[in-house]
Amino acid sequence: MQRDPRPQGIRAVTQVVVEADGGSRGNPGPAGYGAVVFDAEHRTVLAERSESIGTATNNVAEYRGLIAGLTAARELGADAVDVRMDSKLVVEQMSGRWQVKHPDMIPLAARARELAAGFDRVDYTWIPRLQNAHADRLANEAMDAAAAGTVAARMPATPAVANTAPGWTGATGSPTRFLLLRHGQTPLSVERRYSGRGNPQLTDLGRAQAAAAAARIGERGGIAAIVSSPLDRARSTAAAAGHTLGLPVLVHDDLTETDFGAWEGLTFREAADRDPDLHRAWLGDTSVRPPQGESFDEVNARIAKARDELIREYPGRTVLLVSHVTPIKTMLQFALDAGPSLLYRLHLDLASLSIAEFFGDGGSSVRLVNDTSHL
Repeated sequence: MQRDPRPQGIRAVTQVVVEADGGSRGNPGPAGYGAVVFDAEHRTVLAERSESIGTATNNVAEYRGLIAGLTAARELGADAVDVRMDSKLVVEQMSGRWQVKHPDMIPLAARARELAAGFDRVDYTWIPRLQNAHADRLANEAMDAAAAGTVAARMPATPAVANTAPGWTGATGSPTRFLLLRHGQTPLSVERRYSGRGNPQLTDLGRAQAAAAAARIGERGGIAAIVSSPLDRARSTAAAAGHTLGLPVLVHDDLTETDFGAWEGLTFREAADRDPDLHRAWLGDTSVRPPQGESFDEVNARIAKARDELIREYPGRTVLLVSHVTPIKTMLQFALDAGPSLLYRLHLDLASLSIAEFFGDGGSSVRLVNDTSHL
């Protein structure tokens, strides 16, 4: 059901920025679009649109995104529109510099021009994909729904509300979304040994896992930055994604794994035999440290610090974090507002992907946990 895009007490706007995107998984394949309308200063989100559109090409989805964005701008009462898209084809065709020849594009371009004629001014600007991350995220959500055979549609947002958290949290605004990727296999993980601050390299299988995860994330797109633990196994996994996305890998020391101290390189049984009372206490008390090591409470503190720094650095953006079991579990614990038992009961596979979101008003949500469908 469509809502009135201008609720009582909200005045019409005169100039807006429309950013739109679209895509398909397969070209043609499961397709979707996303569009977002900002105020003239590009500070406040006035409306969002997204929809999965079944099987279509990238270009069809991109035009559908433009049409949705122009429609939302018209409903908001805008007089002038600055359209920004990362589709060179759509920008050049709508600017009149390229001809529209494909039969699928002709009616869509005509509809977009019809909408544009209703404004005093519409300007079209090409922007790099990274600058179109908000619309790209919406389009990818719609494509995910199309690929899953479900229907996704986002109706116009109430002005100044960019997004609403799933579930019943009531959180609003554009969240900072963390894609949480665990590193690939190492020799220590093969033997199920504690692997903290030691620095084993990826195995051949680990490198293949990293490549598969990179392909999955590259297909999804919309990543503003890649941030990795300083340890080699994480950095190598992150480097595969960086190569696919064309992004540098940034290192954040606080994303490193727990320091297991004297238990580094031991199996669970070996650590329990070495320090039976301490190991037993460690399994039930997050304040307990391994010998010369780090407690889970200490990990919690530094991951909270890293989370807050990254949210400040990338507000409303999607960031790939490549890390380890405990930091990723801790990030999910924060997003779920869960107790410490999650650390002991949640299993995360090698090269698995999880997604946590943190909203500006303090709300949070988890969208995915331990996904290995790319492996």
